[in-house]
Amino acid sequence: MPNMSPKKVQMPEQDPNIRNKNFLEVALGYTEDMAKEEAQRCLQCKHRPCVEGCPVNVQIPDFIKLVAEGKFAEAYEKIKETNSLPAICGRVCPQESQCEQLCVRAKKGEPVGIGRLERFAADWYMANKDSQEVKIEKLNKKVAIVGSGPAGISCAGDLAKMGYDVTIFEAFHTPGGVLMYGIPEFRLPKSLVQKEIDTVKKLGVDIKTNMVIGKVFTLDELMEEGFEAIFIGSGAGLPSFMNIEGENLNGVYSANEFLTRINLMKAYKFPDCDTPVKVGKSVAVVGGGNVAMDAARSAKRLGAENVYIVYRRSESEMPARLEEVHHAKEEGIIFKLLTNPTKIIGTEDGWVKGMECIEMELGEPDASGRRRPVPKKGSEHILEVETIVIAIGQSPNPLITSTTPGLDTQKWGGIVAHEETGATSKIGVFAGGDAVTGAATVILAMGAGKKAAKAIDEYIKNKQ
Repeated sequence: MPNMSPKKVQMPEQDPNIRNKNFLEVALGYTEDMAKEEAQRCLQCKHRPCVEGCPVNVQIPDFIKLVAEGKFAEAYEKIKETNSLPAICGRVCPQESQCEQLCVRAKKGEPVGIGRLERFAADWYMANKDSQEVKIEKLNKKVAIVGSGPAGISCAGDLAKMGYDVTIFEAFHTPGGVLMYGIPEFRLPKSLVQKEIDTVKKLGVDIKTNMVIGKVFTLDELMEEGFEAIFIGSGAGLPSFMNIEGENLNGVYSANEFLTRINLMKAYKFPDCDTPVKVGKSVAVVGGGNVAMDAARSAKRLGAENVYIVYRRSESEMPARLEEVHHAKEEGIIFKLLTNPTKIIGTEDGWVKGMECIEMELGEPDASGRRRPVPKKGSEHILEVETIVIAIGQSPNPLITSTTPGLDTQKWGGIVAHEETGATSKIGVFAGGDAVTGAATVILAMGAGKKAAKAIDEYIKNKQ
């Protein structure tokens, strides 16, 4: 019998007033009984709309049915047929705007907790089973992957299973890309990311770190080294700024630097680590996306008393996940909405002491469909803060494209690539993820990596 409750089974969480002082995971996950109870909410629809909403086409009703039956290992294996990183996707994918948005149960209540069940199946498997050894018939063909984020890892894993000798070139000293440096520990434990990377290594994938492609090697030089195809999954790591007075003051961070120091370099463990991050008593985070929420919630955990989200539109226009906004509010983050910074004010010795802002009103919709914010005359005011984090977006670093003749780019810097194959204007070079789309989601990047792996396989076989 299906469970007809209109609400999801609630997932246990740390108390907000405790978790905002530590970097332990906020959501604690389902027990076996909770998972089975939630899985029984699935109606097993014949037309399966949820699958259409998944960028990697996880067979959602099938794995949920297995969870409901207590066949947790089989549920995980069903997910893994199309999703390389279920433990990660179960935590950070925006299910509410993808698979869960199309769930039939959402018409008269809350959708089935697809993400929560995916996370449960992955966590249960990791805790109770050893990963199965995959038998691979080698093809003696080499493929290079630039970047070890979700797009690169997904592409590398699929190609390795097909028999290719895959080498990942990672610019940082630790593989994982945005999964390691961009998403805080309290949302995505790094031990999970490391397990997924280790799984890819077991397939025979070679990961070379500290390899900045465009400097150490160009793409053409990789081709000369015998790689028959290259996949670019280098992400979008170039931060955007507001270009206002005072952005060069001490105490102003890009969100990329702020989160990289905290996540990858373990600044939250200072002084037991070598990387400090100054936050002071009050912090302003400019922006309204998931990265802004991550930065604000991290600043709170580092000891800031007052942390502000400064966003020029209203809450309904915020691109951040509803869950992240909800968690931020619970943890005491202060939302300064319809507010836009105009100038950063500094001390005589070059440190931030405040931010000049103006209130905004919403006018006519702009190209994005959201109502354009318009300054409200006479509403100028100063927000006293010691640290400012700019989280208004990022774009692909131009290093690879500027050193690769014949590789077409879009006006804003993204690589031009075929939507279904990832093929670029340069023969043998494919691309996907944020390097093509700009900053997007983990699951979309993974989907691009999977499509490119299939296309690369076809390209190399047709070339023979």
